[in-house]
Amino acid sequence: MTTPICDFINKYIDDGAARLHMPGHKGADGYDRDITEISGADSLFEADGIIRESEENASALFGCRTFYSTEGSSLAIRAMLYLVQLSHKGKIKIAAGRNAHKVFLSAAALLDFDIDWLCPDSSSYLSCDISPEFVEDYLIQTDAPPHAVYVTSPDYLGNTLDIGGIADVCHRHGVMLLVDNAHGAYLRFLGHSEHPMDLGADMCADSAHKTLSALTGGAYLHIADKHGEFSSNAKDTLMLFATTSPSYLILESLDRCNLYLKDYAERLKSFIKVADSFKGSLIDMGFSLMGSEPLKVTLLPKSYGYTGTELADILERHGIFPEFFDPDHLVMMLTPETKEEWLERTIKVLSSLTKRNPIQISPPAFTIPPKKLSVREAVMSPRISVNVDDAEGHILASVSVGCPPAVPIAVSGEEISRDIIEVFKYYGIGKCTVVR
Repeated sequence: MTTPICDFINKYIDDGAARLHMPGHKGADGYDRDITEISGADSLFEADGIIRESEENASALFGCRTFYSTEGSSLAIRAMLYLVQLSHKGKIKIAAGRNAHKVFLSAAALLDFDIDWLCPDSSSYLSCDISPEFVEDYLIQTDAPPHAVYVTSPDYLGNTLDIGGIADVCHRHGVMLLVDNAHGAYLRFLGHSEHPMDLGADMCADSAHKTLSALTGGAYLHIADKHGEFSSNAKDTLMLFATTSPSYLILESLDRCNLYLKDYAERLKSFIKVADSFKGSLIDMGFSLMGSEPLKVTLLPKSYGYTGTELADILERHGIFPEFFDPDHLVMMLTPETKEEWLERTIKVLSSLTKRNPIQISPPAFTIPPKKLSVREAVMSPRISVNVDDAEGHILASVSVGCPPAVPIAVSGEEISRDIIEVFKYYGIGKCTVVR
């Protein structure tokens, strides 16, 4: 596996080049690998040299057409939604799982597409368990079929969907499937790939920085080989939403990641045994876990008598920092780079706690507020910030107000009721931005 971007930067440094170009630090103070689009360095959105070669390496690894993003999956998600827009005349409609990331909503504000929310009766503020059967029923019953179905899997809490089954349903009805796979780039390298592109997705976004070895911001836009027209337009589409100064540090890390992935499958297989053992130890101690994602550990600490906030505070006082916590959860993200000593230390701290009576306070009942404006209309309207107690009857202007990392409490254009205000208060949200 070649590393053309890395090799170019190595040679540039070794040659002792005079840096009469950006960036302004000129390579001083350890920043010598941070360069710009000089001769030979290629250009991300007009790639025909080392970046193109590196992206072709990534494409071979993932078995589809793969494009780099230095601005996370956020950029890739906006791009794939715009690609759907470009393939149809007029306004489009996307059927989306209600747990869509706020970047999906910012894309709706920019592109002005309509949204049908996919939200099974079993949904809560914690999960949105969309099944193939649910998607089938929706596509049969809807008056106007969507131009694409958009789902998130895995979600932030480690829940996964039957992407293969959903893809089959979508394609049977002539609808594309888009997947926010930001937390699942590594799924391609399991013994049997569980990556969306291998399960039938038409496009998906992966965050290489979340679970692989890339620097923060390194991500991929994947496009199925059958969609050649999307691949042809991908660079222009990414450029529309992206900075004109992509980070070469991030590009180099994506380049290095290709080499990292060459023998990653065996390392991943070995580490999953470590992760399973860690989860087993937590269960043996009496903790409840949720989610099926192999490298994510999501505790439901109220069953042990603690809130997630309490548990995080205890861990942080011992130098252990989880990915996320709120009253109901504590999330830890693992990779093969996770040191076993860190897991042992975590077990030691948690095993020292006295198990208490379960906390019976549950999240409020889930409801979707009524839509009064489109996402774009609300986002583009004059706005004011109000205390949530004063928000009843107002229309939310913010892209979303959520109980991260799960299902938004309300999104732009929805009317805030007294029930929604109680949900805000449960999650410690004191203010919101509403249409003036």
